[in-house]
Amino acid sequence: MPAAKAGTAPLYLIVGDDERGKDEIVQQFTALVPEDVRAFNLERVSALDTDPASIVSVARTYPLLGDRRVIIVTRAERWFTAKRKGRAADESEDGSDGADDGPAAGSGDALTSYVESPEPNTTLVLVAADINRTTRIVKALLKQAVLFECWGLKGEKEVRGPAIADAMQRAGRFVAAEMKKAGMTIDPRAIEPLTDHAGTDIGVLRGDVERLILYCQGKPNVTVDDVRAVVSGATMINAWGVTNAIERGDARTALRELELSFDSGAVPYMMLGQLAWFVRSKLPLSAPGRVPAAADAVFQTDLAMKTSGGEPRVLLERLVVELCGRKSSARGR
Repeated sequence: MPAAKAGTAPLYLIVGDDERGKDEIVQQFTALVPEDVRAFNLERVSALDTDPASIVSVARTYPLLGDRRVIIVTRAERWFTAKRKGRAADESEDGSDGADDGPAAGSGDALTSYVESPEPNTTLVLVAADINRTTRIVKALLKQAVLFECWGLKGEKEVRGPAIADAMQRAGRFVAAEMKKAGMTIDPRAIEPLTDHAGTDIGVLRGDVERLILYCQGKPNVTVDDVRAVVSGATMINAWGVTNAIERGDARTALRELELSFDSGAVPYMMLGQLAWFVRSKLPLSAPGRVPAAADAVFQTDLAMKTSGGEPRVLLERLVVELCGRKSSARGR
């Protein structure tokens, strides 16, 4: 059996309440498997739909057409947050700690055995919102796996009393850092409405900050009024903002409108349908010679969204840029 790829461990545990942070880490593991063999060597499953024994069976299978199999298990807290069974004593009659393994008996034992002796050519990534560190399986994982903790604002323990102030300070630092990365500054007084709206939910805060950056694009400083407009829902989404910007050949505005549409809950296929309508109905009036190529780009995007497993948001962004480029080229002729 070939040696494991340098620098890649066989076991990873990703835990915390920051879903975006966890997803960013998971994407790095997806990239370990070349696209042409992902159908054979990349598995992404939910612990809600499978059991540990099934995962172990796949993990023990040698990878096909490559040197590494990657298995990503989401919602693994189902296996790792079980409470203690039976009496309150710390020790059971057989000398164990009395903790429940989380999964069903036998099934959990299979996972524990695997954790103690994992396959070097498989990378098993377990993603959980929380873990019970008293269970046998979690104790084994903490000894053997590489641990990533993504606790967002709250920390591992529930925020209460004075800890809330610490969470709010972390939220303020997060907001300031994200604004700096976007090339903006924010009025210190504008941070409080953001953190008040999000509380200790990092997901809400991330979404608010992303919408704020889009809303204020082109402005060097974010004000209290800007924040209040975003968190109050006062920012209105222009239903035809994307296609109007494409018609002008304005890729930057088109991408901004696309992001705002997604953040407001737009469905990718509805957005694709709107772009297809633009190519069929409006582009022929302004640049009829570009219609065949634009129609092919829409078709290829639709095909990729249905068959390639690509991220719809990324595919639509590429299509928007391509359509803006076609419009710009047509204008220049």
